[in-house]
Amino acid sequence: MSSLEQIKKLREETGISLAECQKAIIEAGDDLEKAKEILRGRGREVVKKKSERQVCSGLIESYIHPSRKIGVLLDIRCETDFVASNKDFQSLAHELCLQIAAMNSENKESLLEEPWVKDESRKIKEVIAEKIAKLGENIVVEKFIRFDI
Repeated sequence: MSSLEQIKKLREETGISLAECQKAIIEAGDDLEKAKEILRGRGREVVKKKSERQVCSGLIESYIHPSRKIGVLLDIRCETDFVASNKDFQSLAHELCLQIAAMNSENKESLLEEPWVKDESRKIKEVIAEKIAKLGENIVVEKFIRFDI
């Protein structure tokens, strides 16, 4: 696979900018898996820097299970309206609602430590961290409530 193809593939899989993907591929010596790990490491650094920033925007996401016996309301925050209207952010909010409905999460702290239902090798806090790295803004689960009958 040529470097250009690897860069495109890495971009598709991570959503990280082409320039950052290219740097990671070069640093990894054209090893795609190593490049992904390099990007994850950089993402952790970005998350650490962004975590102190104030979250003033966001959205309220809802989910009602098809049985209509379980419902979730989620207040998720970000820094700007621009990111709040981004499809990736909105998708994260929806995925978190599904997680809360499926796992009956007790509180924010327990939610963050839960394995993600779609990939149990990853915790929810890692899924959120990837979005922080991708979108470039702090993201915080402010609060949620789960209703069930």
